[in-house]
Amino acid sequence: MDLGAERRLADAALGLRHVFVRGLTLAASIGVHRHEHEGRQPVRIGIELAVEDDGARPMSRPAVGRDELSRVVDYERIAALVRAIVARGHVQLVETLAERIAEACLSDHRVRIVRVTVEKPEALPDADCAGVTIERRRG
Repeated sequence: MDLGAERRLADAALGLRHVFVRGLTLAASIGVHRHEHEGRQPVRIGIELAVEDDGARPMSRPAVGRDELSRVVDYERIAALVRAIVARGHVQLVETLAERIAEACLSDHRVRIVRVTVEKPEALPDADCAGVTIERRRG
């Protein structure tokens, strides 16, 4: 498989669909500085998932699957997982928060790849935001 195909999150040949949540903005207790331990600040989170797509593979049934939520990875459930992770308490690093979110997303066996971006819009006074993007995949 070529690297370009491997990097795509939606790919019919690989049987993948792209599920995402973008711009989820939450108040988080995050950071290494003393003032960041004393209050909450906004974080903007983006999650992109490469999910097994049962409609993309050759089958003996029509390509459109059942119109049922249980058949897909529910982005509302993903957002709820992220909210719960942020609510657990203080995290020093955006990297740690991103890794916890990725781990939670990979707990669904249908998720093959997850990319998580965590941005702190107020981190630097002269920048729109600072943060990290990580990618994790099922082994």
